[in-house]
Amino acid sequence: MNKELIKRVLVTDNSFTSLALRVPAGVMFVAHGAQKLFGSFGGYGLEGTGQWMASIGLEPGYLMALAAGSAEFFGGLALLIGLLTRPAAFMLAVTMLVAIITVHLPNGLFMSNNGYEFALALLGISVALVFNGGGKWSLDRKLSDMTSKDSAKPGRSSSLSSGA
Repeated sequence: MNKELIKRVLVTDNSFTSLALRVPAGVMFVAHGAQKLFGSFGGYGLEGTGQWMASIGLEPGYLMALAAGSAEFFGGLALLIGLLTRPAAFMLAVTMLVAIITVHLPNGLFMSNNGYEFALALLGISVALVFNGGGKWSLDRKLSDMTSKDSAKPGRSSSLSSGA
């Protein structure tokens, strides 16, 4: 596997900004994913969510419910622990974009009319995390530090340590 690509995916700063974004967003995504996948928190589970998705034209409904629920649940878990934050946030941003366009946009901005304001806020958080990474107290940060130390050992070449 390309070590430079892994470094780019994992690299992040040590600020609290990403932590402040990823933890609450992770909680919300996990909860919404659990509604879709397992019927938790008053959700309809895969069967019910799949039927609803098919009814609005997202076919095959069951597969779409599985994809959206998995993106939200597992992507939310990834945000919570800060593991592969950028790919998880990208996946969640795409999921929110689909939700906005297919479900919420015709209803206007406000949540009181099932509008897109909440999905838009989650989209913004997800995009910010794509750019910033996991930040402080993330597994990405730990892994990034480990790969940087490993590549800086004598006898190992690295574009980071060679100044390129």
